[in-house]
Amino acid sequence: MDKSEQTQITIRKASQQDIDTTIRIWRNAELTHKPKGRDTKENLHSQLRLPQICVFIAAIKGKDVGTIMVSHDGRKGWLNRLAVLKKYRNKGIAQKLIAHSENWLASQGLEIYATLIDDPNDPSMNLFMKAGYTKHNDIVYFTKKLNPDV
Repeated sequence: MDKSEQTQITIRKASQQDIDTTIRIWRNAELTHKPKGRDTKENLHSQLRLPQICVFIAAIKGKDVGTIMVSHDGRKGWLNRLAVLKKYRNKGIAQKLIAHSENWLASQGLEIYATLIDDPNDPSMNLFMKAGYTKHNDIVYFTKKLNPDV
């Protein structure tokens, strides 16, 4: 993609009508998600109604090619579910989605942003390090699930 094509990348806030598009992009990108748990269509519809959650969709020439889910708890912003269609990778789309998400989080008064990346996923880790994120090898992540699909 040359510079003129990069300027054709547009980003919009997803609406309720974009849930199927979001899921299609996740599947095409082989993104790990929970379609029987927290990522059911019903849950995504509910999540989009919350003011602290946004999904953004990237498009090129009107074709939806990438998505990211952004949320915050009032203290820290989270970038999740970043996915770009395989055919459109390495064209600057993910970087634009990250920057757009950070701008939205800053507009919400947040000054710290985080993401969790399943290991191994060197392309995603390199992308976020390129965007200025610091990898912390000294943090141990704990979860408690009431249902294995959540």
